[in-house]
Amino acid sequence: MGSTDRLSAAQQGEHIVETITTPIHPTGIGSNAPDGPPAPPLLDPAGAHCILGGSDPFVGPLAPTRHNLFGPRGAYLFSPDGPLWVADTGHHRLLGWKQCPTEDGQPADWVLGQPDFETEGRNAGGDTSAYTLNVPVGIHPWKEDGMIVADSWNHRVLVWFKRPQSSNVPADLILGQMDETGDLPNHGQPDATASSMHWPSQVKIIGERLFVADTGNRRVLVWEQLPTQTGQPADYVLGQKTLDARSDNGGEEATAGSLRWPHDLAFCRDTFMVADAGNNRVLIWDTLPTTSNPPADRVLGQKDFTQLNHNQGQYWPTAASMNMPYAMDACEHTVIVADTANSRLLGWSWPLTSSAEAQTLTGQPHFLTKGDNRWQSPERDSLCWPYGLQISGDTIVISDSGNHRILFWRFAQGTS
Repeated sequence: MGSTDRLSAAQQGEHIVETITTPIHPTGIGSNAPDGPPAPPLLDPAGAHCILGGSDPFVGPLAPTRHNLFGPRGAYLFSPDGPLWVADTGHHRLLGWKQCPTEDGQPADWVLGQPDFETEGRNAGGDTSAYTLNVPVGIHPWKEDGMIVADSWNHRVLVWFKRPQSSNVPADLILGQMDETGDLPNHGQPDATASSMHWPSQVKIIGERLFVADTGNRRVLVWEQLPTQTGQPADYVLGQKTLDARSDNGGEEATAGSLRWPHDLAFCRDTFMVADAGNNRVLIWDTLPTTSNPPADRVLGQKDFTQLNHNQGQYWPTAASMNMPYAMDACEHTVIVADTANSRLLGWSWPLTSSAEAQTLTGQPHFLTKGDNRWQSPERDSLCWPYGLQISGDTIVISDSGNHRILFWRFAQGTS
């Protein structure tokens, strides 16, 4: 099966075109990068202390095994000791480790979405069911010991009330579709509804509320209480004025309340944040939104709420600009944004101010340059399209998608 069969498809009629393919090396561009002063490190300059998967992005598709990953876009370490679940996105499966890996290349213990470790294909090459996956991305805990996953190209969210401790376990509850066989965006209709989804990418439980980044509908759906039934509709929405709307930025210019491809969600220190990748920014609410579509209070990545160009309209980035930030997380001392298309991680200390420059950096030598793996082969301290991240204690779990690997990387000394 070729790479285009594994994961390379346009959302017809949409602005979203998502692929996992081999990156193209822009010959000569790296040598023309501007100079800049070295940036303070966000993560340990020695690089990741443990790596799962991993392949040169110019090598091409990887066959599925217990060890290999293909464009992973999400991972969640449920405690410092484990278990760990990884969205092996290009292989349309979840891989599970009973304990937190401590050695490079440690094989997975469990697989979901495929009948075994050597099989791949969307929905395991068959019909959609509670057992199958099609481009899984975001992973998050469900209550005390469950798990919730964004099954993006089946346009649904899957819930396991108890985290699986073996392979091939079906989900218990489904949101975004009315039953386990449904897999059409917005139930095959042109408009969104409170119970439909189009390419959801991330899930987050905050208190008793469930938040879903419904990326293709350019919105965040919110349930005031955790759903108990398959197909249960959301209660309110962020990014759109109504629950049936789905246009980029609500069909208008970008504002403090609009979204275009929201990909990740974070909550810390009573602050709610959305990685609004299509607008090349992060929106920040000083309090958790509890009603539909309140405007954000601050923005990172743009000079104001009306701007939306990548790298603020320039080819090269700065400490204040972003290019498709797909992921973010926060802890008591640091906010981290995966500035995905610039192949770097940006760090801010609290408190956050609007349009603030990042203070720390990983993946590039300074704030004024970019490039997949710094225009070289992958190293332990390089990045190629980081698509997901989670802060777990002093370790950051990074889905380094373009390098087909998961990185376990500690904060730099003095950061934590």
